[in-house]
Amino acid sequence: MSEASLELLSSFVAFLAQLANFLGLLGRKLLPWLPVLAWCAWWLWCADWKKAWPILARGGWVPVVLFILAAALAWSRIFPSSEPFPGLRLPNFWWQVGACSGLALLALFCGYLQGRFSWAPAEVSFDPPAAEEGHHEHH
Repeated sequence: MSEASLELLSSFVAFLAQLANFLGLLGRKLLPWLPVLAWCAWWLWCADWKKAWPILARGGWVPVVLFILAAALAWSRIFPSSEPFPGLRLPNFWWQVGACSGLALLALFCGYLQGRFSWAPAEVSFDPPAAEEGHHEHH
């Protein structure tokens, strides 16, 4: 192997090492945001907001608010904390209400984006397929 080939191979190995280092650092920075990204992906591409908006407008928002409060209450009892962020003191339960409300608002924003950009999830039918004419099953 020539000296130029060895230098190229050495540079390529150093590049791969730096790429692995970069991807590791990127993964450590993005990993805490993975649940929020999954939350947004669900509300953008899995929820059918064309059907959800009318339901919310007819009063469906009431159970949503009750669910937010119940989730915040459960969270505040399971993991009590009055300092969710270093240096920021908020009473237990109230910061959980704020966090749960923020997630609900993020879901609504995703619904707005879905309508604005005309994204829609694929239609899924849970009805059994219709029986074909002339084909009879005998048991």
